[in-house]
Amino acid sequence: MGLAEDPNKAVPIAKRGLLGMEVESNGRAEGKKIVRKPYVLNEMEYEASLPEKKSNTLSRDLIDYVRYMIQNHGENYKEMARDEKNYYQDTPKQIKRKINVYKNFYPEEYKAFVASLKQEQMDVQ
Repeated sequence: MGLAEDPNKAVPIAKRGLLGMEVESNGRAEGKKIVRKPYVLNEMEYEASLPEKKSNTLSRDLIDYVRYMIQNHGENYKEMARDEKNYYQDTPKQIKRKINVYKNFYPEEYKAFVASLKQEQMDVQ
């Protein structure tokens, strides 16, 4: 082989089209390309057209933490901040924000939980 003045001309590299998809140039019409595997293209277009799935959920630990705080302290966020289960030393505002996030993600579950707490309080009295 030896030395070459321009290695790109000495050993040309074949160019591929469409990121690895097999494409043939149609001899009759210049510039038009025929896709040899259309099922791949159709499958990719179908996946791209699907709506984006939102999987925003809260962790089980956060749900348990919020329920514990509400059950023991009600709406008193200062008491919640001083609770021994407040491992991350959240401030009253941070705890309130976490409770509001829980309310927004699980409104029915929150209403049922609060109703059960009120029912327990009425049974005690």
